[in-house]
Amino acid sequence: VNFGEKITQIVPGYVSTEVDARLSFDTEATIAKALRIIDLYAQKNIPKSRILIKIAATWEGIQAAKILENEHGISCNLTLIFSQVQAIACAEANCTLISPFVGRIMDWYKKRDGVTDGYAPKDDPGVKSVSEIYKYYKKFGYDTIVMGASFRNVGEVLELAGCDRLTISPKFLQELTNSTEVIEQKLQKEDIREDITKIDMNEQTFRWMMNEDAMATEKLSEGIRNFTKDIISLEKVVESKV
Repeated sequence: VNFGEKITQIVPGYVSTEVDARLSFDTEATIAKALRIIDLYAQKNIPKSRILIKIAATWEGIQAAKILENEHGISCNLTLIFSQVQAIACAEANCTLISPFVGRIMDWYKKRDGVTDGYAPKDDPGVKSVSEIYKYYKKFGYDTIVMGASFRNVGEVLELAGCDRLTISPKFLQELTNSTEVIEQKLQKEDIREDITKIDMNEQTFRWMMNEDAMATEKLSEGIRNFTKDIISLEKVVESKV
């Protein structure tokens, strides 16, 4: 929160603050931690309207976000999105924003399929996943923001031009700045297909569809483990300074 306070003094808009990943399967604990974070910001005169609470998109995390959004007016960023079912559950929970991880999806398929030279941008599995989520949201009128993240190359970024938000590394931003290529908007509301079928979402559907998606299941678990490792490392650093 102290670090987040400094960021609010530098940049406008939301400042994202993450709930402990070790709470990813505990709805009530996630809510309590999020409320504590918001309270700490309030003590520094930073309103909740400036804060985006970052939560892993497990079923339990999504339910926590639903309560935070609808009962407390707290904006949430559901992270570690690797599948359409996660995205749909987040939208139906009225989450402010989701972060589907383009590059990590591509990494999984690249390893599985033995691809050495990568994919053409339009065939990139991560790009295709985010495109499908964007089109589903626009087709059925969801307000949740789709923010593509974790890019491996500029081609992925360009192929998702028109997405609600993209979080792009400084390296790729510089590459785009130096480019003279004309950028075509690839995602447009007007191009949404009529044949997209609405999925009735509930816990059983969520868990079954995740079970059937080996990539999403593996990458979500891996992401939570890695976030936890980072938290433990940070705790050790803080302990050594106290």
